[in-house]
Amino acid sequence: MNLVIATPAATPEASAAHHAALLAFETDCADVQAALASGTPGFVLLDVRGPNAFARGHVPGAINLPHRQISAERMAEWPPETLFVVYCAGPHCNGADRAALNLARLRRPVKLMLGGITGWLDEGFTLA
Repeated sequence: MNLVIATPAATPEASAAHHAALLAFETDCADVQAALASGTPGFVLLDVRGPNAFARGHVPGAINLPHRQISAERMAEWPPETLFVVYCAGPHCNGADRAALNLARLRRPVKLMLGGITGWLDEGFTLA
């Protein structure tokens, strides 16, 4: 027996619950780009890398807020229900996870943009 089928697949109900949960935590670069292009994205995009990395290139429309600077005082700038989408350098970086954790601990809605800058560039999108 091969390893793909050695463990049975989840039930359709369990699979639906799992994938719905993933979409509650994550979004992708193409969906972020389309939302930004619409002019009414419905979220604040945070580049959570350091200012030097941000200055070298970032997603157009992103605000630079390094994950270490996320605090209740800083976040008071936005209403409590504001959705934040966070990103960092890419799959090799956990800055976006750290930012999402900080925001969640502050009881702020948050999603992580999968792929970060690497994913953005892989999709063929340009940086500011």
